Amino acid sequence: MKKNFKKILGLVIATSMLFVGCSSNNANNTEQKKEGETKLKIVTSMYPMYDFTKKIAGDKADVENLIPAGVEAHGWEPSATDITKLEDADMLVYNGAGMEGWVEKVTDSLSNKNLSLVEASKGAELIKNEEHDEDEEHEHEEGEHEEHHHHHGEFDPHVWISIKNAKKEMENIKDALVQADEKNKAYYEENYKKYSEEFDKLDMQFEETLKPYAGKSIVVAHEAFAYLCRDYGINQLGIEGVYEDSEPDPARMKEIIEFVKENNVKTIFFETLATPEVSETIAKETGANTDVLNPIEGLTQEELDANKDYLSIMQDNLKAIENALK
Repeated sequence: MKKNFKKILGLVIATSMLFVGCSSNNANNTEQKKEGETKLKIVTSMYPMYDFTKKIAGDKADVENLIPAGVEAHGWEPSATDITKLEDADMLVYNGAGMEGWVEKVTDSLSNKNLSLVEASKGAELIKNEEHDEDEEHEHEEGEHEEHHHHHGEFDPHVWISIKNAKKEMENIKDALVQADEKNKAYYEENYKKYSEEFDKLDMQFEETLKPYAGKSIVVAHEAFAYLCRDYGINQLGIEGVYEDSEPDPARMKEIIEFVKENNVKTIFFETLATPEVSETIAKETGANTDVLNPIEGLTQEELDANKDYLSIMQDNLKAIENALK
């Protein structure tokens, strides 16, 4: 997965005229906040960050997600319109752990130097990404001046798929809101308490439901579920890797099909924001069924219209995993 930073920086330059007066606008916004006339303007990098921020901020802040409904988060880059939103925002909440490769380059180029950056995954126990080590080894073999096809982060970025980690991310967001808007501290603290209890209940439900299946494996569209599997003692076999770079080659397909047959896997999972064709092919070859397991990298418009959120989708995921492992 490449990050086209030249394209991003070009957008910054091309839209620079849109930003004339941003500094004065930011100053005016700051002054208005002192008078209690405006809410915090918060931009989030992807759906889980949006959902967690909305849960804590409630009606005390205006929260907008950059990635549109139905768009996959891996490889997404901000447009000129998105950069304009960042110029006018008070806070950017992003996952980190290598998920949003554009953040540093883009924010360094902004004229909005008052933008507060909140890396929600800070302090979470991260899982090393084996693809990163393979990249480094490959690049060393090619020569450091050769351009390698993929550039994977050091860690698995799917931090939020662990309910424990999601709660930690929500806590970090809460702390940032309290720091930015101390007068509403009690409100943010109360919202965090409410939702952290819901997260704890869901975590316990996962633990109790999946305990009988410890050591069993699920076959997933891409390796987005390592944190969830770590929490509850199950294993994932990904058709694609952590970053969904490309379809598996014939050797990988053969390996997966053999694994499914040997381990009597009954369900091949696919995702709502990616084509199910490869999963369907493996299911056809092995006599398995297909089902959705949602990494919650983004939601479809239909899911949003149905008022789905992190908690409800994780409930759906639990049912799907339990059915697959029975």
